[in-house]
Amino acid sequence: MTKILIIYTGGTIGMMTDPKTKALKPINFEQIMDNVPELERLNCQIEVRSFDKIIDSSNMNPDIWGELATIIESYYDRVDGFVILHGSDTMAFTSSALSFMLENLAKPVIFTGSQLPISAIRTDAKENLMTAIEITSSMKDGRALVPEVGIYFDYKLFRGNRAFKYNSSKFEAFRSPNYPVLVESGVHLRFSENYIRKPNNEPFKVHKNLVNDIAVLKLYPGMSAKVAENILHSDVRGIVMETFGAGNTTTDAWFIDILKGAIDGGKVILDISQCKVGAVELGKYETSSQLKDMGVASGFDMTYEAAITKMMFVLGQEQDQQKINRLLEQDLRGELTWY
Repeated sequence: MTKILIIYTGGTIGMMTDPKTKALKPINFEQIMDNVPELERLNCQIEVRSFDKIIDSSNMNPDIWGELATIIESYYDRVDGFVILHGSDTMAFTSSALSFMLENLAKPVIFTGSQLPISAIRTDAKENLMTAIEITSSMKDGRALVPEVGIYFDYKLFRGNRAFKYNSSKFEAFRSPNYPVLVESGVHLRFSENYIRKPNNEPFKVHKNLVNDIAVLKLYPGMSAKVAENILHSDVRGIVMETFGAGNTTTDAWFIDILKGAIDGGKVILDISQCKVGAVELGKYETSSQLKDMGVASGFDMTYEAAITKMMFVLGQEQDQQKINRLLEQDLRGELTWY
């Protein structure tokens, strides 16, 4: 019988309507269990760790990611996998962060939640929770079938650092346009084993040093030099720059000069596309050739969430600007594809 640890952080899945105010308020995990008696029929042993203070995922931050990593580290040798109940709004950030923090992971860490509270009549919470546990407990030849960080929602398991929340009003809340679904739930669970990362048999390591000393520059036509300078010359170590199409920016001299000044001053600039599908290809067009020459790092097809959390992770590992750029452009946990 497999052993699964459920970590309950909060989110809509654990909410109930207050009869007086009609507002949603958090409930404890015992009340969740009361709404899903089918959990007792699963062929696995379940243990639960609840946060002392149940949080809305809008309040998620690197300190809490460190707390999650610490819990996983302390239980790693005692259980076969982890299911994390989490609000969907920032789930892709947390799953991305954990994917980088948990090096040489050989057990499932599956995030799930719901769009409706578990007590609602038409809730998606029960299926999400039940199937997330079933996927987590799935083994083959004594090994986990999905030894990586994932997000399970609406009959699909996505790689955690490849997914993003795109819809707040449908049960199909997440998408992963640049990487295939890992598991699809129907009458049977269909595992796409060719797309699931394989353990490398190296010792499991947990990294908790994240540096959130970063900013985001999202380009738009008509951006003023004042706006660009305020962000690019702000007192931060790294900047995620959301560019057009395949990684293109304006070629106006004022922008190139400000950008080059930021890099010469020691800042790390990571270029990701505003497009949800496709990848940054620095140098493909004239409008991005200068970026590559001056030392802007390519984010290839990383999601915004993966880019933010990877920047935090890499800045916590290295000080040298060139080494940081190399790590940002390297596929560390299946978060990017080279083109």
